[in-house]
Amino acid sequence: MFGLIRRARRRRILARSSIPEALWDETLAAVPSLARLDADARRRLRDLALVLLHEKVFEPAGGLELDETMRVRIAALACRPVLELGLDGYAGFASVIIYPGEFLVRNRAHEDADGVVHVGDDVLSGEAWEQGPVILAWQDVLASGRGEAFDVVAHEFAHKLDLTDGAMNGVPALHPEMRFEVWVETFQRAYDAFCERLDRGEETWLDPYAAEDPSEFFAVSVEMFFDVPAELEAEYPEIYAQLAAYFRQNPREQWESPK
Repeated sequence: MFGLIRRARRRRILARSSIPEALWDETLAAVPSLARLDADARRRLRDLALVLLHEKVFEPAGGLELDETMRVRIAALACRPVLELGLDGYAGFASVIIYPGEFLVRNRAHEDADGVVHVGDDVLSGEAWEQGPVILAWQDVLASGRGEAFDVVAHEFAHKLDLTDGAMNGVPALHPEMRFEVWVETFQRAYDAFCERLDRGEETWLDPYAAEDPSEFFAVSVEMFFDVPAELEAEYPEIYAQLAAYFRQNPREQWESPK
C-alpha cells in the first residue's frame, strides 16, 4: 500500500515540475561522471534528482548560502548510484545538511582493534548517520564526480544503501539473484589484504581510510566504482563485478563510450 502511494506521489511530482533545462545542462557540464551517461540515462537521472529534491530537505549550515544550482548538483550526484535501483534505498532519512567546508564533530568515540574506546574530535568532509541525515561539505561536493578518484556524495549515500540490510556493515540488501556468501567473501578477502598491506607500510591505490572498517571499505569502493571505474576494475576485478551486479550498471563502459 505505502509503495503504491509513494509511486503515485512521485508521478505527480514529475507531472507538475521539472529541473530547468539550462540548470540541468550546467550540472552535467560540471560533473564528468554524469555527462558520460547516455541520453536516456541522463533523462532518468534528471527525474530521480527532481524527486529527491522534493522528498528530502536540503539544509544549509555553518553560514552556507544554498542555492538551486547547488541543490541540483548534490541531488544528481546522489542519484547516480541508484539510477537503476530507484530511490527506495534512501527512504530511511529525511534531510541532507551542507556545510561550506569541512566540519567538526566533537567527542566521537572510536573502538580500536583491541577493543579500547578512544574519544576525540574529528574534522570531516562528509558523514552519514545511521538514524539521521547525510552531511556534506560543499567544497568537497565541488570536487566530486570529476574522474579524480573522489566523490563524497557517492561515498556518504553509499552508507545509506549499506543500511538497507539493517546494519552499516558493508553489505547492502542484495538482489535475489546475488549470493550473500559470495559478496561477503569477496569484500572480506579484499579488505583483509588491504589492511595487511597498510600494516606492512605499503602504499595503496585505495585511500587508507578504507581500512577503518568494512563499511568504509564498501563506501570508498563505491566512490571508485562511479568515479574511476576502469582503475577499480583493474585493481579489484571481483569487487567491480559485485558492485556492477548490485548497482546494475557498468560505469567503465559509460566512461569509455563516446556520447
